[in-house]
Amino acid sequence: MPVQPRPRAPTALVVLATLAVLATLWAAQAVILPVLLAMFFALVGNPLLRGLRRLWIPRFAGALLVLVAGLAAAGALGTQLYGPASEWVQQAPKQLRTLAPRLKRMTQPMHQANQAAESFARATEDRPQRRVQMVQIQDNSSWRTLVATPRMLASVLAVVLLTFFFMVYGENLQRNAIALLPTRQRKKLTVDILQSIEREISRYVLTISIINTLLGAVFAGLLLGMGFSLPDALLWGTVAALLNFAPYVGPLLGVLLMLLVGFTSHDGSWPAAAWAPLVPAAAYLALHTVEGQIVTPIVLGHRMALSPLVLILALMLFGWMWGIVGLLLAVPLLVCVKLVLARVEGFEGWARLLA
Repeated sequence: MPVQPRPRAPTALVVLATLAVLATLWAAQAVILPVLLAMFFALVGNPLLRGLRRLWIPRFAGALLVLVAGLAAAGALGTQLYGPASEWVQQAPKQLRTLAPRLKRMTQPMHQANQAAESFARATEDRPQRRVQMVQIQDNSSWRTLVATPRMLASVLAVVLLTFFFMVYGENLQRNAIALLPTRQRKKLTVDILQSIEREISRYVLTISIINTLLGAVFAGLLLGMGFSLPDALLWGTVAALLNFAPYVGPLLGVLLMLLVGFTSHDGSWPAAAWAPLVPAAAYLALHTVEGQIVTPIVLGHRMALSPLVLILALMLFGWMWGIVGLLLAVPLLVCVKLVLARVEGFEGWARLLA
């Protein structure tokens, strides 16, 4: 007796379900983002926990050790970066105003053309112009900051606690979920698939985190060689490492930011050359090119490769839904989806579509 094909859902129903899922992800981001961030950090810590388990350290103690070490490193780095970051935010507008004469000379022809067009429009206008009075409402930013601070602290605490519980109890949760499957053969197959996917994703997330950290450290060293102070070099090295989690979009923002940093930091201490303010952006672009075209493909291979078009679409989608956090999580989530599709029978074609 031939096997009857499974009925397919109508295209309109699939589209409506997709839109409903996207709307839910956007509306529930206050709950979803802490969970996804905690899963991301847990995946980074899982290879370290397996290494500590070989040293006869219990999973609870290993998770606590990894979490405390990560929080201590993040706190120390944040303490070092807070001073130069706040100083740069305060000084950048003043330094940018010194660039106004140079930019004004560059845009002088366009400005003259706009003035001529406005004069012609006023000369041909017969009706008297009405004077519009604008009322400016002063925004109480201090009150908004006071209201937003407890929410931010609650979100950070939720991410820390969820990360710890995912690292400690994630295996038990996975085992109990598999126990709900009906047959033993399906349980064994599901265990093999989940374990292999978890190892590959953990290895990928940890590897890409190490690569981005090394890129930020090397870029900070280059900035030190250019005459930047150590806090400023650490600040922009950290920014370069974080931006590298968002391919294409992150490096583009990094180049523009390094151009701004070069112009605002050029105070005459560098060699007297017209291209001196462009050196930080050029160094960042060269370093990213080496990392993206040579280092990462060699370390990760082509198995983790993603289609540039699909990657750009994913960055646009997750960036629109979740902002900066969505840009940072887009690539790991897309890699997870690709690995799952490659392991599930009947979905291998979709995995090849993402490659």
